[in-house]
Amino acid sequence: MVKAIASRMSWAWIGVVPFVVFALLFLILPTANLVIGAFQDKEGGFTLANIANLNQPHLIQSYWISIKISAASSILGGLIGFMLTWAIVMGRLPDWIRPTILTFSGVASNFAGVPLAFAFLATLGRAGLVTTLLVKFFDFSPYQVGFNLLSFWGLTITYLYFQIPLMVLILTPAMDGLRREWREAAEILGASKYQYWRHVGFPVLWPSILGAVLLLFANSFGAVATAFALTGSSLNIVTIQLFAQIRGDVLHDQNLGYALALGMIVITGLSNGAYIWLRQRSERWLR
Repeated sequence: MVKAIASRMSWAWIGVVPFVVFALLFLILPTANLVIGAFQDKEGGFTLANIANLNQPHLIQSYWISIKISAASSILGGLIGFMLTWAIVMGRLPDWIRPTILTFSGVASNFAGVPLAFAFLATLGRAGLVTTLLVKFFDFSPYQVGFNLLSFWGLTITYLYFQIPLMVLILTPAMDGLRREWREAAEILGASKYQYWRHVGFPVLWPSILGAVLLLFANSFGAVATAFALTGSSLNIVTIQLFAQIRGDVLHDQNLGYALALGMIVITGLSNGAYIWLRQRSERWLR
């Protein structure tokens, strides 16, 4: 019997091996290399100069702009995603709408990089389809009132394309976990819909909502391909600064790039850590 159990465990571990190898090669070792490189000079000696150089005004500004864009896209994405999730889970819509939206969300949440940037340029750019139609039929261009796709709000709106679907995918299981018995018990006791959501629904969902918003923050904070393809170097965000330092241009300083990456790891690590803690709190209600 012991041999049978050991055999089953060995076969089970075989299924885990590809994940462990992948995580080791593409997550753990690269992260360790970045952390080590952040504390090395060009000759490989130990130094704290790279960390100290992060205090440069343009680098601090790049972190601040990235944080603001990530906060804006995560809060807006969380709010819109919550309303969309509520509609498909509790809105009593036709049965075909929920699987359609969830399928689209699964695709859209992974649609980023150069294709997404091109799609928005072709849609909302100065010569984009929507801009052209607005000018033709309404004699109005959003660019006349200050809108610019290659700006803070332009990049934020672009990020919403994958932030909203990701919020839907994360929040749908949590909202499904709201048991019908809780609503029925509240109604029997004379509670209104507002009182149910105020005292039961939102307290149960709040850790999931806040955790999902934190995950959206980390998701947008680490995005580089979409921002670089859309704005180039016109928007000073930290991922573009990192790209410039490591890949090599007039700003080339590979170890400073490692220090920039270390700062990003700390910020996203704190965000993801808070998300995991909040998710564990929310899962207590789903057991």
